[in-house]
Amino acid sequence: MAKKLHIKTYGCQMNVYDSERIAEVLAPIGFALTDTDEDADMVILNTCHIREKAADKVYSELGRLRKKKNQKEQTGGRMILGVTGCVAQAEGAEVLRRAPYVDMVFGPQTYHRLPEMVARTAREHGHILDTDFPEDSKFDSLGEVRTAEGATAFLSIQEGCDKFCTYCVVPYTRGSEFSRPVAQVLSEAQNLAAIGVKEITLLGQNVNAYHGLGNDGSDWSLAQLVREVAKIDGLERIRYMTSYPAEMTDDLILAHQQVAELMPYLHLPIQAGSDAVLKAMNRQHTVADYKVIVEKLRAAVPDIALSSDFIVGFPGETDADFEATMTLVEEVRFIQAYSFKYSARPGTPAALLESQAEFQVPEAVKAERLARLQALLNANTLDFNLGAVGKVYPVLFDRTGKSPGHLVGRSPFMQAVTVEAEDHLLHTLQNVRILKAGPNNLHGELVQDSLKAKA
Repeated sequence: MAKKLHIKTYGCQMNVYDSERIAEVLAPIGFALTDTDEDADMVILNTCHIREKAADKVYSELGRLRKKKNQKEQTGGRMILGVTGCVAQAEGAEVLRRAPYVDMVFGPQTYHRLPEMVARTAREHGHILDTDFPEDSKFDSLGEVRTAEGATAFLSIQEGCDKFCTYCVVPYTRGSEFSRPVAQVLSEAQNLAAIGVKEITLLGQNVNAYHGLGNDGSDWSLAQLVREVAKIDGLERIRYMTSYPAEMTDDLILAHQQVAELMPYLHLPIQAGSDAVLKAMNRQHTVADYKVIVEKLRAAVPDIALSSDFIVGFPGETDADFEATMTLVEEVRFIQAYSFKYSARPGTPAALLESQAEFQVPEAVKAERLARLQALLNANTLDFNLGAVGKVYPVLFDRTGKSPGHLVGRSPFMQAVTVEAEDHLLHTLQNVRILKAGPNNLHGELVQDSLKAKA
């Protein structure tokens, strides 16, 4: 019988992708995924270090798992406990100090070596700490054959970041920018399409800085890669994230206009609407630069929808700085956004600012600003959703609904859409007329003409 493997994933889509690949690496040595850690033979926490609370959750979860690990040992079994992801990379030794019962701590660049680590834990006592940045890419060691449970999948094409935003740990936990070769990406995309995937999201910490080696010996841009991926039979949708505004090139904007498979939705984080704050963040663009990009995108694709990220209470942020962020949100009309109070990450330049009294923003002020920002963002989301009522969208159904006889999918603009439909339409693309809208989802009905056309 296969051994039970449970992976708990925190944080970004890159971690979701890594967790899928970890499961694929461990499958040949007898581990099969399970949805629960009950009686698991191996539990891996794939962690996020972007905010302090995310790291705190990991240590809390490790404390809970320690009890399960002890219980399993008392009955003659064994639970291998591993920690990977950005907390492992940033705090590897600290993880082992605080949780000495952890068997393996390994960085996000080393999980291709997991079979060797597991073998070592079986024959040796002690811990394994592997947080090096290998000279060879992990992707060269991973198999090209992928597994996917549905019609959508993530595909990592770029890792690391060279921008060094002052609040961010990614350059330290994921390393410098690296782009996978075009042939490798296309092979993985073709394999995904062959097993029924219809929508691929190309992933990178700074995805539009992609510069992978092409078959012609030159470095390809993300726009070139998107055009080539769009030629793959069976793929109907392409998305990409996360983007950096200064890397939003004209050829990529043109691809949005010309490549039908590239969805009219873009996650383009700005973080703040104040030039002073952006400079302190080392964002390498201004508010005016960002607005020019938005104008170009909307000139090319008038209905394109934008989402973003925002940090409130960054060290030194004044009331005027925050009001500038509110003004930007009102002008751009983001349809969705991730927004957070600033949280200092050890070792980052912003953490040094936070330690100085004159730059600190009181927690109560952060909370009040965040509440105001989120209220405005939520209102924008609701307005956008209400504007969908009466329209017909192509929806890719990717999961069953909470109620029997219902399916849920995504519109081109990433809205969740619930429809009364039979299960055989799961993982298919169908036209849906939107009947009503709420703040978090849309409800619609199948357009019967589209069903007949696809029959």
